[in-house]
Amino acid sequence: MLFVAQLTVVTLDLVAAQCLQPGVPCMEFVPDTVRRIDILRASAALLPVGLVILLMHRLSTVSWQVSAPKTDKQQHSARAPMLPGANVVADPDTPALRALHIVAALSTVALVALGGPFVISADPRWLVAAALLAIALIGTVALDDPAQMHPDGKEKALRSVLGRTPRRALISTAVVLLCSVAFLPGPLAGELPGSGATIDAITGALVITCLAVAVLLAPAALLARPGWKACPPRLRPWAGGWMTAPVLMVACMLGNGFGAGLGLSVSKALGASREPGDPVLLLPAAYDDVTIFWGTTAVLLLAAGIIGTPWMLVKRWRAGRTDNDGPGGDGPDGSLGADDSIPDEVALLHAGRPADQRAAANAWKWADLQRRYSHLVLLVIAGVLAVSAALALVARVAELPGFAWSGWLVGVGVAVLATLAVGLLRMVYLAATKRDTARYLGVLCDLALFWPREAHPVVPPCYALKVIPELAARATEHLADPNTRVVLVGHSQGSLLAAVATARLLESLPEADRERVGLVTAGSQLQWAYPRAFPGVVPHASLRDLARALGGRWRSLCRGTDPIAGAVTTWNRQVYDGMLIGVGLRADGTEGPLPAATRGPTGALVLGGDHWLPDPQRGPFSCRRWVPGVLRHTDYSGDPEWDRAVAMAAGLETPVRGAALPLRPQTPTPAQVPTPAQVPATTQAPAITPKAPHLTAQGGDGGSLGETVEELVRKPVDNEETETARVDERATAAVPRQQDAKPRPEPSVLPEITEPRGRTAPWERGMALRSSDR
Repeated sequence: MLFVAQLTVVTLDLVAAQCLQPGVPCMEFVPDTVRRIDILRASAALLPVGLVILLMHRLSTVSWQVSAPKTDKQQHSARAPMLPGANVVADPDTPALRALHIVAALSTVALVALGGPFVISADPRWLVAAALLAIALIGTVALDDPAQMHPDGKEKALRSVLGRTPRRALISTAVVLLCSVAFLPGPLAGELPGSGATIDAITGALVITCLAVAVLLAPAALLARPGWKACPPRLRPWAGGWMTAPVLMVACMLGNGFGAGLGLSVSKALGASREPGDPVLLLPAAYDDVTIFWGTTAVLLLAAGIIGTPWMLVKRWRAGRTDNDGPGGDGPDGSLGADDSIPDEVALLHAGRPADQRAAANAWKWADLQRRYSHLVLLVIAGVLAVSAALALVARVAELPGFAWSGWLVGVGVAVLATLAVGLLRMVYLAATKRDTARYLGVLCDLALFWPREAHPVVPPCYALKVIPELAARATEHLADPNTRVVLVGHSQGSLLAAVATARLLESLPEADRERVGLVTAGSQLQWAYPRAFPGVVPHASLRDLARALGGRWRSLCRGTDPIAGAVTTWNRQVYDGMLIGVGLRADGTEGPLPAATRGPTGALVLGGDHWLPDPQRGPFSCRRWVPGVLRHTDYSGDPEWDRAVAMAAGLETPVRGAALPLRPQTPTPAQVPTPAQVPATTQAPAITPKAPHLTAQGGDGGSLGETVEELVRKPVDNEETETARVDERATAAVPRQQDAKPRPEPSVLPEITEPRGRTAPWERGMALRSSDR
């Protein structure tokens, strides 16, 4: 309704009623004959609006033809699904919702032309438009949960009232109403009185709706708190599950600002004046409040940025100092550590490559900032918009002209609105002409169109309702061969599709066939974004159940340099005593501490189900893929670890504990430390150095480091006294350290992997894995 009302203000009010009225120096190329015929002016103005509504209707009637068996299994969104995306189902009320939206749009156009909603007119068309709007609003609110696939009682009665025949009757009445307004518009001599009233009514209804959603969500968020308060901070829902309210606020205010910016841009482009300073085209008075609102928003956002940016930088600087002061860093204990500007995980992942460490360190920090504070930025924007709306409302109600008409604030608001409108239109144009821009907009489109049409029926169809069942059906066909294994792989948004499809597939397969199904996600938001933004659809518990159902055959490729993706199955990671450790999902469906990370043949660190890829990649390796530079969110398939993850998800490869880090000698156990009884009494020899066991950092992971742990970390010493003192220090280090200590690795002594050696990896022995009859 807001979108169509703003288009009508531009076309019918600014252009037809004001710019094209006789005697106005605007668009002078239009002949006076056309200007004197109100029917032509009104029809030409309402034609593009009608075409936009028709386009939305035709676009929303498009539906997928799913070539997979249809299941009418009942789901209910009120229950937490056992597997991710279990309640992403088709909405049987979509046709009714679409019809109600189209009726509301057509009635809004008529209401703008007939005087607005606040002035009751004797024109019967006004009564028809008001009645249609009331039916559309009440019907939309009354429609039930889309996951209730088998309605009964009032649901059946409501769906019968909004059946196919009633829907056609409503749309036909609204179309006739619009045509009557186009052919019998009434006088078009100046600004339309219904424009400002309609914009005011819709904007006020949007603000009230945002407040209602915020109030109604608060008890639900508080009731859900016991379910997630024990989770680590990185796994908790954004805003405690209350994130829908600020997102709705941002969406409504952006839509309002875009329409006002479009109107301002058109008025400036077409504007002329009889006398200097006397404009011909006048926008509705409601747009003045929008201008003040966005001017205030710009000022408050600037103030928030000035205050918030130093706060975040100081917080990160203090956190970095705390990390570097522990044992293993260049802290007060005098131990040798890495560069303070390089995070521990970067130093360990790019061991032996100082140039790669420096290249990756900055990308890690910026990516971590984006993942950590992106939702906070959205909350700040929503809060600023709410405060600006309140200030604009108070200024208007209290009639504070000194505040409301401050020249500089109006100027800022006009500039912001014009920039918003022109910027969005330019982005759409670039998306049609440049592939990179289209890819960025495609990310937003993918996110919006993953969800069914319950919340936004006037959009293209939900592709998840086609991709997920067809993908599951295709995998089922392959699994009909008992010698076949199936691995579903998804990158970024595709990882959500792959996870939901895997969950549906496992739910339909017998127990024996589930062991031949695997999942690989790359650059996924399945931990830091989806469970936190949409906890009712992809809750953390559902990911844990999916990991248990896959039994260790869920592998996730991730990079610390990726700003819009991260780990999936692990959290609370840290480097301790040269090892990457953390907490995560286990194969048995539990959560807890995981074994220390293992190093893959090409340098990746495998912790639980997460494969942390070095970025930039190590190599190049002979006969393996290699992509130079810092890749961030792109080219995950170009990493040689991709093949290994697929093989592990297929059950053809497993991590081996023998390849575990650290790549330096561990603290000797009490059994290895010499006791006084082991030293001959007749000699006064120094402490005897125990011979450490011969450990080889290799395993069944398709390659090895080739050297022993001792050979990798051995440093040249000047004399035996230095070596003896070092042994004494190791013996003393047998006392357990504090749990909060985070020793930093020593990248200067860790090995540089130049070529993976060892036996041939299983994914490179395809012929040997095939049966003898093929």
